[in-house]
Amino acid sequence: QVRLVESGGGRVQNGGSLRLSCLASGRFFRIIYMAWYRQAPGKERELVATSSLGATTTYADSVKGRFTISRDNAKNTCDLQMNSLRPEDTAVYYCNAAIWMSSLRDRNDFWGQGTQVTVSS
Repeated sequence: QVRLVESGGGRVQNGGSLRLSCLASGRFFRIIYMAWYRQAPGKERELVATSSLGATTTYADSVKGRFTISRDNAKNTCDLQMNSLRPEDTAVYYCNAAIWMSSLRDRNDFWGQGTQVTVSS
C-alpha cells in the first residue's frame, strides 16, 4: 500500500517561511507527478503547485514568486518551500501523487493526511 506522509507545517508570522515535505512510501513503479493542494476553513480544496515527471512545474497565481515546488525522484519526496507567507495562506496543506503501480502503467492517485499551516498577522 502506498502512503504519502507530509511534514513541516506549523505557525509563522506574516512574511515568514516554511518548508513542507511529502514522502511517498510503499511498492509502486513510478511517480507520475506530485502536487500540493490546500484547503482553508469554509473553502474548497485548491491546487497550489505541481511537479511532473519531466520536472515541469506549475503554480497557482496566488503563490507564484513566493512558493517553490521541488522533487527528489530518488527519494520519492516532494517539497514545497513557502516564502513571504501571508495570513491568507493559512490552510491545511495536502500532498497528492499520481502513481504508476506497475510497468503496465496502471495509475492510482493518493493523498496525504494533511499538515496545518497557520500564518498570523
